[in-house]
Amino acid sequence: MDLARAADHLLARALALPGAWEDHPWGERVAKVGKKVFVFFGRGHRQGAQLTLAVKLPRSGVAALDRPECAPTGYGLGKSGWVTAQYERGDRVPLELIEAWIEESWRSVAPKRFVVAHAGGPARPVTAKPGVRKRARPASSGAQPARRGPGRARPRRRS
Repeated sequence: MDLARAADHLLARALALPGAWEDHPWGERVAKVGKKVFVFFGRGHRQGAQLTLAVKLPRSGVAALDRPECAPTGYGLGKSGWVTAQYERGDRVPLELIEAWIEESWRSVAPKRFVVAHAGGPARPVTAKPGVRKRARPASSGAQPARRGPGRARPRRRS
């Protein structure tokens, strides 16, 4: 299989995962779930001269980095478990292995509801153990929450 067809095949597999969609930030071809990228396909995929992809591999990243075609992803992403694989014309592309990497990357960034649904479990994750009742919250004292005054900064939202 030539590299352009391999890239199209791998993108199709990535987009078959729940919540996945294609985007083109920075001129690159990526697959996202929600707002998060889970696989970068780079820019040169159409010419078929090269196939480059980057995936987040929290479990198999160390083993992937032992492969000659793999290296930590640039821009500091390698420190977070991102691995880049690069294939040239004439290289054998291990499609099954890359498909497993794409799914691992998707699982590492996808919302839990998608991961649970993909595993064949309930569509919504269970929040409490069966048979365990939530504790009732104490009644409100009626006090109003503190208001921000001059000089009090708005709390930062985590992203």
